[in-house]
Amino acid sequence: MGDFQVKKIILPSGKSVEVVYFHADDASMGAEEDGHVELEVCPDCTTDLVYPVSWKELEDEMWEIELRCPNCEWSEQGVFLHADVERFDEVLNSGTDQLIDDLEHLTRANMESEIDRFVSALESDGITPFDF
Repeated sequence: MGDFQVKKIILPSGKSVEVVYFHADDASMGAEEDGHVELEVCPDCTTDLVYPVSWKELEDEMWEIELRCPNCEWSEQGVFLHADVERFDEVLNSGTDQLIDDLEHLTRANMESEIDRFVSALESDGITPFDF
């Protein structure tokens, strides 16, 4: 029969559906070794840029989330376990922190460059009262 994987999905109504993937390598894309889902990983292009578009808390520690990948425009709405969503939130927070750090470094570098150009213009008498 070959290599396969079974994934159980619990719908908002409380019913569950079991999906059988016959190519386990393809189906396990985005899954960690411990069985948790890496929601930030796109199943189509495998980048780790996926972000939530909308989300809603459901009963029984479940979340309904619409996900989108900006790299390949993949999107999907699904129901996920609270533990997976909590880990995804940590990944998103870490990414936000990294973006803020990069912005601060870029802002500082730009300001230093502007100050250097301004000082150079002052020293060479390149700035006159008419410039203001």
